[in-house]
Amino acid sequence: MSTAMEFGTGVGSSNMCGVTLMNNQNGYVVADVMADKDGVDIIEYPSMIRVDGHKVLTFDFAEITDALGAPFGLSDFEEIMSTHYGRMVHFDDRTMLFANPEDAAEYIGFDLKPVP
Repeated sequence: MSTAMEFGTGVGSSNMCGVTLMNNQNGYVVADVMADKDGVDIIEYPSMIRVDGHKVLTFDFAEITDALGAPFGLSDFEEIMSTHYGRMVHFDDRTMLFANPEDAAEYIGFDLKPVP
């Protein structure tokens, strides 16, 4: 029988966030763009691509559009993304993922002050 510690049930933050993308033309290009960024790890599987980042991941749609050679926006991103972990915040020009909610506080209205 396994113990809880073998499965990494620590209470600290991993400081990681990420997405699973379809392994198709658009997913491959997005992963290729993200691979050039510091602190980003890409793992390619036959039917999906994992994009994992430390603390914050930013998917810049203009940068992806340039690499793809065709317009790329939020609906395109949502089409190729199947799962994510971390706090996801969408903007008109980019999508950001944050490993910790407090890192996204200014974007999501998360108040870090204690309630009296």
